[in-house]
Order: sequence, then structure tokens, then C-alpha cells
Amino acid sequence: MENDPKQPLRILLLEDEPTDAELVEAELREAGLHFVSLRVDTRDGFVRALDEFRPDIVLSDFRLPAFDGESAIKIVRERHPAVPVVMVTGAVGDEKAIELLKLGARDYVLKDRLARLPPVVERALSEERSIRARKAAEKALRESKARYEAIMQSANDAIACMKPDGTIHLWNKKSEEIFGYTAEEAIGQPLHQLITPVRYREKQTEGMQKFRATGTGYAVGNTLELVALHKNGNEFPVELSVSAMNINGEWHATGIIRDITERRQAQARIQKLAQLYAMLSKTNTIIVHSANRDSLLSDICKAAVEDGKFIMAWVGLADDAAQRIIPVCHHGAEQGYLADILTSAGGTLADRGPTSIAIRENRISYINDLATDGRTLPWHEVALHRGFRSYVGLPLRLHGKVIGALSIYSGESDFFDAEQLDLMSEMSGDISFALDGFEREAQRQKAEEERETALEKLQNAFEGSIQLAASIAEKRDPYTAGHQQRVSELAVAIAREIGLEPERIESIRFGSLIHDIGKIGVPAEILSKPSRLTSMEMELIRAHVMIGYETVKDIEFPWPIAQMILQHHERLDGSGYPSGLKEADIILEARIIAVADTVEAMSSHRPYRPGRGVDVALEEIVAGRGKYFDKQVVDNCMRLFREKGYTFKFNSS
Repeated sequence: MENDPKQPLRILLLEDEPTDAELVEAELREAGLHFVSLRVDTRDGFVRALDEFRPDIVLSDFRLPAFDGESAIKIVRERHPAVPVVMVTGAVGDEKAIELLKLGARDYVLKDRLARLPPVVERALSEERSIRARKAAEKALRESKARYEAIMQSANDAIACMKPDGTIHLWNKKSEEIFGYTAEEAIGQPLHQLITPVRYREKQTEGMQKFRATGTGYAVGNTLELVALHKNGNEFPVELSVSAMNINGEWHATGIIRDITERRQAQARIQKLAQLYAMLSKTNTIIVHSANRDSLLSDICKAAVEDGKFIMAWVGLADDAAQRIIPVCHHGAEQGYLADILTSAGGTLADRGPTSIAIRENRISYINDLATDGRTLPWHEVALHRGFRSYVGLPLRLHGKVIGALSIYSGESDFFDAEQLDLMSEMSGDISFALDGFEREAQRQKAEEERETALEKLQNAFEGSIQLAASIAEKRDPYTAGHQQRVSELAVAIAREIGLEPERIESIRFGSLIHDIGKIGVPAEILSKPSRLTSMEMELIRAHVMIGYETVKDIEFPWPIAQMILQHHERLDGSGYPSGLKEADIILEARIIAVADTVEAMSSHRPYRPGRGVDVALEEIVAGRGKYFDKQVVDNCMRLFREKGYTFKFNSS
């Protein structure tokens, strides 16, 4: 017999003879049992020892002077039922022995046969350990079952357990809530007959037969989304997962079922919002890129159908005089709908619809069930025939005044909620803002056209004034008639060849047209003198640039006209007049006019000499290239004449 020396057995001896107690202890030690013991021989001592000594086993004599074994057994059973009692007595009859065993003694050993005591003690202790283990297991099982029951009954999902024949043997509270059947109603019923819509039952029956035979099926080990049937006959979406367990060769199933109605509704709501956001985003893109009101409204109807996934959309503008709404565009399954309904801005039944209300009351109006809403009676069948189930009218405003409405139709009842209507309101505001923008742009374009017309008139008047000034100057010198015009044409051609911007070219045209306007201050007889001029007369001629500058310097031209007139006789090396300017100090416009003036003057006839011709004139500017004349200007002038065939247009007179 083995015993842990660190954990000695605690043996309580109920024995009035110390010698007998010593014999018992000796026999146990001889058998190798490690223990501590306490001997008592009275009732009080026995009771106190049970509570304080807390023995692992009681060895009791049958008869004591003041106490007896039967009473001892009863006390142990009442106070410490887990402690085994073995009777150690001198003599006892069979009937009494049986009686003692019935009272609760584990065994009995005669004092003259103490050799039997050690195995009896060992067996009694072993049995007690087994009893304790079994009770602990039973307790754990009860607790586990209670926990399982609590978990199952408090689960947020329906849990249904089925026997091999497919009938329900466990049905939790959530199952009662989801399907409407109490546990009493459900238990014993075939699950697939109870909660499966009729159209699916044949397939479910086939699946159960396969499961019964193999423990497999399309739902086993998977999570499926299916349609279930409530006790009241309503169908609703569920998520089902099934696990299989083989018990004694038969397949049992546990189904976990979740009502996903709210999830489906949330998914549908998210999908609708996503489509509305897509439509709103597309609307803003359209607003940015639309060229006019008509394309804006047409493209928005298209966006409502293609991006918002609505069935149809149309825009109607109010005709206040006729008290009518005039459709201007639509997209989607219109199918003659607009021609079939009568929508006006008056007070007839047709005016009770969202479109008219949106225009008349300047607010969003909607119908969420066209099939039942009384406002749809005038066009009830027409709308339902085309699949319309709900629709909304959005007011369209121009500078705060309603001018029409955008009407959008859905194929789903109860489509519009507060959040979606807020998005629709935002869309209505964006479109109205765009309409304001188009109106402002139209007004701006009109003002721009009026301004352009006025500028054109002013330009014409300005050009006329320039031409008049040039004509006055040339009339004082008939020999140079047309000189300024030809210089202007060549200067403009050179400027274009260089690649100057149009505005600058225009300035050169005007500046060169009057570059010699200062000659109106030079005596006519000097201008037309047929012989060479004296130095004094040459000084008077040279004064024309200052006279021209003084004449125009106070006029507010948008270009440096006065400087062109003043500088067109300056030369790059400083040898020109009147200021002897050099290189970059001379504006480019004056450098261009200088080359054009030189080429035209040398090519044309003068009172004091015949014309020398274009070739000689070109040789002159080439000879002065970089010294007197700008290289870039000379090169482009040469290209015009040599490569592009430029010629002067001389007046036949």
C-alpha cells in the first residue's frame, strides 16, 4: 500500500480499549500505511474530533460503555457524509452486520482478523475517492449544462438542435422571438417544415435525407443567406450555419440562425445613399462643365437615371401665363408618360402632385407610395404601368424665384427618407446656383457684346482719327502721299514675322500710320522743295519728330505711340536724332518703324531725287545691320522680300 508521507492519513479511532487501538495502529503501520490517529471513547469526544481533527476515515468499535457504533455511523452521515466508516469489532452477527452496512458503514472487520483491516481501509478510501470524483463530475456536468443552457437561451441568434430524423429537440428563446413559435410548439416538429417557405421544402427534404445518411450537406460547415418563414406567414432574410455531430452512429444537427432583416435594410440604405451621392457628384461635375442651361438640365436628368439608378427623371418649367408646366427634357423610361399626364400650376387634381407643389410652394415634395397615395389618382394607372412606385419633385430657382422643377421617379416604394431628402435638397440648391450662374453669364455676355460693339465703334472712330491725321500730314507733302500707309504695312508685316503678340502688332500699325504727323509743323515749301535742302532746312525737317511727339504725348493711347514717333529716326550707334539714343534705349516698335521707314523712303520718288528701288534700299539696311538697325528686324524684313515675295502697293497717281 502506497501513501504520500507528506499527506498522512487522518484516522479517528472510536475505541474504549487502548490496547485494541494499539493493535489496529500496529497492523496498519505493518501494512505500510502512513497516518496520524486520534482515539476517543465518548460521544462528545467523537463529535468534537469529527469537527476539529477532520479525519479521512473512522474506525469504530461496535459497543462502548457510553456510546455505540450505530450512533457513530449516524453522526458521521449527518455531519461529514464523505468520511467512510469501517466497523472494527469483536463479534457481530450477520443480520447486525447487514444492518450496519445499511446504516452507512463501508465494511466491518473482526478484531481477531485484523490482517483484513489494511485492504478494507484502502478499499473504503478508494471508494470514497471514486464517489467524490463522480459527484464532482456530476456537479461539473450540471454546471456545464446550466452554463450551456444559459448561453443558448441568452444568445442573440436562434439556435435549433435536431435529431437524426430532422425534428427539433432544442429551441432557444431567440428562436421563439425570430420565428414566433414557442419551444412547446416547435419541439418535435421537422425544422424544414416549420420555418422554410413552401417553394423550398422539397429541396430541404432532399438535403435532410442526405444529411441523415452522410452528415454532409450544402449548409453544413457553411454560412448561407436564405429566406425563412415566420409563424405569421411573413418571409424574411436569415443567415444560417449548420454543424453536424455523430452520436452513436447517428447524425445530429445544430443550426444557428440570424435574422438579417436589419442588415439587408442597412445595406439597401447604404446602396441608395451611395447612388444618391454618385448622382450628386455627377451633378456637380455637370454644373462645372455645362455650356448652357439646356445641356445642364438634360445631363442632370441623365445622371439621375444612370448614376442615381432611378427609373425616370424630367424637368418642367413653369409657364405662369398659361398656368402650365412645360416639359423641357427627360431621361429614362418616360414611354409617353409626360404626354399622358396633365400637370398644371392651377388648382386641379393634377396639381396635387409633388412637381406642382414643388413649384407652387417652393419646397421639396414627394410621394413614397404611388399605389396608395390619393394624390396620384389622376395618373395612378399611368405611373404604376411604367413601374413608378415613388417620386420626388425638387424646386428649381432663378435668383430665388421658382421657375420649374426636377421630378425623379423610383421603382421602389418608401424610397425617400429624411437623409435622402436632405441630399435632394442640396442637389436642388446646386442646380439653382448653376442656373443663377448661367443667367449671370448670359447677362455678362450681353454686356460684353455691348461693350465690344461700343469698343468697335470707338476703335473705328480712333482709326478714322488716325487716318485723318495721317492724311492731313500727307496732303501738305503730295510727293510722299501714301508713305505712312506703306511704312505701316511693312512694319506690321515685320512685327508678325518676328512673332509679336497681336496687341503689340496693332500698336505698331497705329504708331507707324502717324509716325510723320509732326510734318504738319514743317513749312510746305520745304517739304516739296525739288532740290537738296540746306542745313537749316534739314534741321526744320528733323524737328518733325519733336513736333509729332508734342502733338500726341498727352493723348492717352494704350500703347507708346508718342515714343514711336519720337524715336523712329534714332539709330543703334547713337547717330540718330533727336536724342541720340542707343540700342536698348530705343523701343522695339521704333526700331521696326525705322527699318520700314528707311526701305520705303529709299524705294519711293522724292522731289529732289528719283526712287532708288527696293534692292538698293535693302542693301542699305543690310549695310547698317547691327550698327544703325536692329539685326532681328533687318533679318525678318529681308525674309519678307527675298523669301516671301513682299512688295509695296504704290498708288497709281
